[in-house]
Amino acid sequence: MTTTVESPPDSRAEAPARSAASLVDAVFRAREFSIAGALVLLVLGTYLANPRFLSDQGIKDLLLNASILVLLAVGQSAVVITRNIDLSVGSVVGLSAFACGKFVAGTDHGVLTVMLLGVAIGVACGLVSGALVSFGRVPALVVTLGMLYIIQGVDYWWAQGDQIGAADVPDQILGFGSGSVGVIGIPYLPLIALVLLVATAYFLRGYRSGRELYAIGSNPEAALLAGVPIRRRILAAYAFSGAVAGFAGALWLARFGTVVADNAHGWELTVVSAVVVGGVAITGGTGTVWGAALGALLLTTIGSVLIVLKVDAFWQGAITGALLLLAIGVDRIVNLRMTATLRKRSARHGNGA
Repeated sequence: MTTTVESPPDSRAEAPARSAASLVDAVFRAREFSIAGALVLLVLGTYLANPRFLSDQGIKDLLLNASILVLLAVGQSAVVITRNIDLSVGSVVGLSAFACGKFVAGTDHGVLTVMLLGVAIGVACGLVSGALVSFGRVPALVVTLGMLYIIQGVDYWWAQGDQIGAADVPDQILGFGSGSVGVIGIPYLPLIALVLLVATAYFLRGYRSGRELYAIGSNPEAALLAGVPIRRRILAAYAFSGAVAGFAGALWLARFGTVVADNAHGWELTVVSAVVVGGVAITGGTGTVWGAALGALLLTTIGSVLIVLKVDAFWQGAITGALLLLAIGVDRIVNLRMTATLRKRSARHGNGA
């Protein structure tokens, strides 16, 4: 009788993989902590210059202003992680906000109906972009830039210079946009953004389909050989980004009441900047939605600080662009150094085996 003894797993072979994963996690945790630290310093400095900046109403306004950008950054992150980009999110927000405003004007439609309509519009736009990128294999930059102009054209044609006023929107929808919960009065919108942020972060790390998005962004060829359904995953990422943008458009209506055709016009750069500043690599495969949310909060806070300090609004765009270039440069340097470190560690383990 022959006894077969299974050899234990080679811990030396697994060590480089564990070491590499730990190094990558440490790098991006450091990026997120540095953004959080910069945010705290910015807020404290502004508070010293103007104590009213951190009043109860000031904090609520800051959270409300950041909520929609945080939502868009979360949706954009799912696309950027796959080594793609979605430049149509601002236009989808505008289309969704105007369509929802037209739908509810002079009616008594509820909040849920409006939100579902916004999501449906966003999903439709996201599926068109995703299908062209994933199945049509058209470059994402070309597709989403084209979608941006198409949606803007449709929105302007539909609006014909018209706008939706707060008087036309049902009170329950306006109340939802400005309402709050709890004794300290936390607004609904930041809570919604937080729930989506937590759910998305858990999905990306806890589910195989979420981790496959990182695999696609890191190395599409290897992901294909590993059996990852690349086209379906990219399509799903765009559908998710569109759904979030459409949902954000419905929230825009609830938040501001007054809607015109070019709402959120030009937000594309701000959303991409928030994602990249937050540590999501523009080349895909790395980063977290937590970092993207922190990047969105940082950019929103900078805008509020400039207003409080009475600085020309022009500088907000200049600072956003500068932060984008700085983040891309830092990301490139970090990636090069991390790759070199991983190669050295792999070589040492290989020689010691």
